[in-house]
Amino acid sequence: MAKVSGNNRYMRRGGGGGLPGMGAGGGAGGGGGNPLAAAQEMFAKAQEELAGASVEGSSGGGAVRVRMSGEQKILAITLDPEVVDPDGVDMLQDLIMAAIANASEKASDLQAKSFGAITGGLNLPGLGLG
Repeated sequence: MAKVSGNNRYMRRGGGGGLPGMGAGGGAGGGGGNPLAAAQEMFAKAQEELAGASVEGSSGGGAVRVRMSGEQKILAITLDPEVVDPDGVDMLQDLIMAAIANASEKASDLQAKSFGAITGGLNLPGLGLG
């Protein structure tokens, strides 16, 4: 535990403390701003943009298409009527799963590009970018 004395300007109580170049509150405006708050704001904006974006994955030469949001939520599944065969249900299920996997991969790439610009390519735990 650090000893607090009146001579240590970085550990002083009540005087704002902190690191050189950062204001007492560490807020924006003034000398340096708060990098954590700025990063949080950039992440919030990126998440908002991802929510409005969509990607489409397909399989079977486009016979099965899945539209997914940038947040990896399925928005729509479109089937070409020619692939709907009562005897081919197993194949149809496989095609749907493949289209979902394809759309999910594209949505993950979209997230990585969006957040990668903010994180500088770092794989930060808890962001689901790995």
